[in-house]
Amino acid sequence: MRFLGNVLAVIVGLLVFSVISFFLFAGLIAIISSSEDEVKVKENTVLVLDLEGRVMVERTNDDDPSFSSLSLFGGVPTVGLTSLKRAIEIAKENDNVKGIYLKAGTFTAGQANMKELRDKLLEFKESGKFILSYGEFYSENGYYLSSVSDEVYLNPAGLLEYNGFASEIIFFTGLFKKLEIKPEVFRVGDFKSAVEPFLLEEMSEENRLQTESFLKDLNNLAINEVAQSRGVDPETVRDINSKMLIRKVADAVELNMIDGLFYEDQVLDLIRQKLGLEEDDKIPTINVTKINKVSQSKGKSSKNRIAVIVAEGEIVSGEMDGMIGSEKFAKEINKARKNKDIKAIVLRINSPGGSALASEVLWREIDRAKKEKPVIASMGDVAASGGYYMAAAADTIVAQPNTITGSIGIFALWFNAEGLLKNKLGITTDVAKTGELSDFLSPTRSLSDTERSIFQGYVDDGYELFIDRVATGRNRSADEIKAVASGRVWSGNQALENGLVDILGNLEDAIKVAASKADIEDDYRAVYYPQVKPWFERFFSQFTNEVHTRAKIKQLGPLAPYASELEKLKRMEGLMLRMPYDMNIK
Repeated sequence: MRFLGNVLAVIVGLLVFSVISFFLFAGLIAIISSSEDEVKVKENTVLVLDLEGRVMVERTNDDDPSFSSLSLFGGVPTVGLTSLKRAIEIAKENDNVKGIYLKAGTFTAGQANMKELRDKLLEFKESGKFILSYGEFYSENGYYLSSVSDEVYLNPAGLLEYNGFASEIIFFTGLFKKLEIKPEVFRVGDFKSAVEPFLLEEMSEENRLQTESFLKDLNNLAINEVAQSRGVDPETVRDINSKMLIRKVADAVELNMIDGLFYEDQVLDLIRQKLGLEEDDKIPTINVTKINKVSQSKGKSSKNRIAVIVAEGEIVSGEMDGMIGSEKFAKEINKARKNKDIKAIVLRINSPGGSALASEVLWREIDRAKKEKPVIASMGDVAASGGYYMAAAADTIVAQPNTITGSIGIFALWFNAEGLLKNKLGITTDVAKTGELSDFLSPTRSLSDTERSIFQGYVDDGYELFIDRVATGRNRSADEIKAVASGRVWSGNQALENGLVDILGNLEDAIKVAASKADIEDDYRAVYYPQVKPWFERFFSQFTNEVHTRAKIKQLGPLAPYASELEKLKRMEGLMLRMPYDMNIK
């Protein structure tokens, strides 16, 4: 009976799954079909940019941000910078769009990409159309973006955080002592501090120096732009920022950092007034998805293409979703090099670095492409270590003033787990070998002086290769590069002063440079690679990942997060060209 019951349960389950799958598939077909319909913008329309709680990435497809986030399973909602900029550009050119309603108080993005979006909103304002912003809470990032608006409103019971930038590092030294794990570090460069969380309990003086230096540069840029948009003296804004003078919402009004304390219904009434509508009239609105489907013919028919290859994430060998897999991106660069219709290549780099070997593989493909057509590097939020390694091969490097870059250095990390195994777990090991170094870098014992010497040699050679790649690409001597290398991180402004970048600008500026070098300024179109998967493919991919994650949590319980970290460490085998730590500026 139990067997028959189980069989019946399986049959019923399959039927239910089939029915659900049918309706889901039908729904997907309907969505896909409707997405092809031409969108027309009504008169007196307002573009709504609802970015609350979202994280900006370089690209999604042209789906609505609510779909592109794929947050049905608790994932972080994302929205693409490319889609947002395109929507703003269309709204600027379309006479039926009268303004933008911006909700971005809790919007999260890196500083350079946030500036790129902010600059696009500034261009929109130049058309004479309005931007009105509302938030219940403004974070530092959210306020920086929203301050570009003609009018900024805050909920009367809300909050505004405006107190400068900070970057906090987690140190694991105490944990390793308790677990009796001894890290062994190999590095080159006084500022190559990626390994400090495993060695120290606080920041080294070198790391504190470089971090405070570029944080001040990024903060000064944000202060000056906020001051200009709000019509407040920069020194006054700097004082507000450094002393956190906005402690109550009324302070924000009194200091002219916002225009009023309104509820959202009051803000919507203001928009109606700007549109000449009556109190009960519905405001015609359009979102990012729909406006990006408005017919655009400019540049569509040109045979001349500029390939924009978007490289975002850590640099790893092979192919991995969400990362810069050397195999995948080498193929993309190679295809762009061989395609005769592609006249130039723009590498859009947003990466803290990663594997030294994978970075070298990508450098090789970029160098090959540069010999046949112009290659321009466009730096996003971060293009450091391995990210800079890639950029160094380009003809021209374009960065934002608040891009984080440099970190020309190298490190390797090894752990001796003998104490953990023997003293904590009661596990001992023994080995039989044919040569003195047959068990080279065994994690169950301390390293010998010979092993340390050999591995440090690998690191030293990797650093010299890195220096050579940069010196060749920048047409400078090795000594000149070493003077600004040593693993130090720079802002885009500082990198320009030190000769590590050529131009300050955004992605569009990099594309224009590429068009100029290819002599196609008046006849080209930008095409983005790799192609982004349709949202329903990403939906099922996330569903699969979610099932895998839940299975891991059920199997490992509270140890599941640590298992994920171990998987991450496994990707970092070998020599690493990596940022000092995961940069989280808040």
